Amino acid sequence: MRKYVIMGVQGSGKGTQSEMLAADLDLVHISVGDIFRWNVTNHTKMGAQVQRVMAAGELVGDDLAESVVQRRLAEHDWNYGFIIDGFPRNARQAEFFLESYDIDGVIHLDMPDSEVRRRVFGRRLCAKCGMDYNLLADSPAVPGQCDSCGGELVAREDDTAGALAVRLREYHGKTNPVLDLFRRKEYVITVDARPAKEVVQQEIRSRLGLPPLRAATRSPGQDGEGTR
Repeated sequence: MRKYVIMGVQGSGKGTQSEMLAADLDLVHISVGDIFRWNVTNHTKMGAQVQRVMAAGELVGDDLAESVVQRRLAEHDWNYGFIIDGFPRNARQAEFFLESYDIDGVIHLDMPDSEVRRRVFGRRLCAKCGMDYNLLADSPAVPGQCDSCGGELVAREDDTAGALAVRLREYHGKTNPVLDLFRRKEYVITVDARPAKEVVQQEIRSRLGLPPLRAATRSPGQDGEGTR
């Protein structure tokens, strides 16, 4: 069983790299951000709370994030392991996670803020089915229209210049100490997230001692640069 945490600033490709690992190694990809966005889309009580936080570009509070992770991992559908992205985001969450779960490694996707801005502002989301697009490398056949369901492609509500500036500040201020904590336990591998997704994936596997990528693994809506 393999259990990994993947970390990186928004736009560094956490979702894409996680899905490539999960599909090839029978891991369960747990995206805390996707769980929150599902609740927002389905207008749950949690979703209303999360929407207010996300619109301001802030990070969801520790108690809510921890409870979501606990509930999701308690489902125990990860027979061969999991890879979790979007958690932990600060030292308290990291301590909680280390106390509760044994992990085999932390994948840190490194990317400069200038590249983050370029990628994030090129992201679109289908308002109908939720498929992700990266307009820099994965434009739809019909501009502004989802290839899968024909729904309208829109920018994420939190993909604004102001919200991104807040997220970057929050990330560097709170997440870097988490990486330091994991580094002290020798869990962390750092990989340059700027090359093509297959190159990044092979580097991750090499550093973790995992089998090479068997074949090109396409993540939905992600043919080029990873953006999540």
